[in-house]
Amino acid sequence: MKSRWSERPGGTVLKTQDSPRAGRPKRDPDRDLGERGGSIESMPSLLWLLCVIQAWEVKAQAYDRNIFILAGQSNMAGRGGVINDTSTGIATWDGVVPPESSPNPSVLRLNAHQTWVEAREPVSADIDFKKTNGVGPGMAFANWVLEKHPELGVIGLVPCAIGGTNISEWERGKELYNHMMKRAKASLRDGGTIRALLWYQGETDTVNLHDSQFYQTRVHKFFLDVRRDLQFPLLPIIQVALASGSGPYIEVIRQAQLSIDLLNLRTVDAHGLPLLPDGLHLSTQAQVHLGQMMANAFLQFVPSSNLNHNLSPIRNEAVNLYNSTFYVYMLHLFLFITFLTFMYPTFLY
Repeated sequence: MKSRWSERPGGTVLKTQDSPRAGRPKRDPDRDLGERGGSIESMPSLLWLLCVIQAWEVKAQAYDRNIFILAGQSNMAGRGGVINDTSTGIATWDGVVPPESSPNPSVLRLNAHQTWVEAREPVSADIDFKKTNGVGPGMAFANWVLEKHPELGVIGLVPCAIGGTNISEWERGKELYNHMMKRAKASLRDGGTIRALLWYQGETDTVNLHDSQFYQTRVHKFFLDVRRDLQFPLLPIIQVALASGSGPYIEVIRQAQLSIDLLNLRTVDAHGLPLLPDGLHLSTQAQVHLGQMMANAFLQFVPSSNLNHNLSPIRNEAVNLYNSTFYVYMLHLFLFITFLTFMYPTFLY
């Protein structure tokens, strides 16, 4: 580095030093970056590609599974095709699966290990494992919904029904309720949306007059508790009015079910559907018919093929909030990429 003297006006002499860059050729940042394997022109393209990929992933994961909770007792778990041998007392399933309940790659179920697997009859075999299970309404329901609205994509069934249970056993905080909530929340771990609760219960409450008289109060509270704990105030609920019962107070329970006044609750009437010889459980074909009835009730919440405008005002607000957040995120990402595009050359110095 060389020193030199310069004279300012007035006779003052200053000592200065040459800049270390003096005499060096000016660097070309494009050429320097090219020597390292890239170019400035490629930088914005790569960033935009990452932006598009990330945006696609966010949108694709938003509504990838439509989840339905199946709860109640034996007719929800499914006894279609189950034959009781009166001589031995052993119940066996005939293994007959109607076409309407056939497996479908787009229909999954959450098994007892809380893992999603392809659904097939008996859907509740590993949940209501103390009883012999057969055909229930779940598969017919799912297949019918997808036939009418294939754009739904994937349906996830969460079986929780246990045969022979009283409504008091489904009270919030008790074992059956807690088990259902645990499974419902587990179903959301890797994405999806709970679309509805499918509920078929009450046969056991026909035995006792006190239970039948308090049924409406108890089941009404149960529905509200489920909505509160799932943080879904207008969760659609599809309830089945009894076709049969274990005691003499069937009509008391049916009237309680048919007269419940609750927003986003639909009640389908199973009265008159064919029963097995035991006079309590629905036959296979009755289960298929019931599943389709429940599907038609649910489809009342899906007025169009646009899934972003279905189910309830609460759900619509959630979707709108998601979309707003998404576009705000994209705007910030766009501004950040624009900043990098213009500022990147200065980082080379």
